[in-house]
Amino acid sequence: MANKIKFKNQIRTLRFFANEMTQQQLAEKVGVSRQTILAIEAGKYSPSLELAFQLADVFGCKLEEVFQREEEPK
Repeated sequence: MANKIKFKNQIRTLRFFANEMTQQQLAEKVGVSRQTILAIEAGKYSPSLELAFQLADVFGCKLEEVFQREEEPK
């Protein structure tokens, strides 16, 4: 059985550089709850591909600038 892929994200940093956008403001832009944004930022929830692209679009960057695969220990 394959290991679950873990991701890290730059959402908090991107929000900061987007005029300190709040989680609520970001949530409203992509149509989810603030709690969903909180869970994604904390790495407790993986967004759908559609939501991941919406998040990247809000910040005007590529998907891989928002989400990166965590390196697994060897």
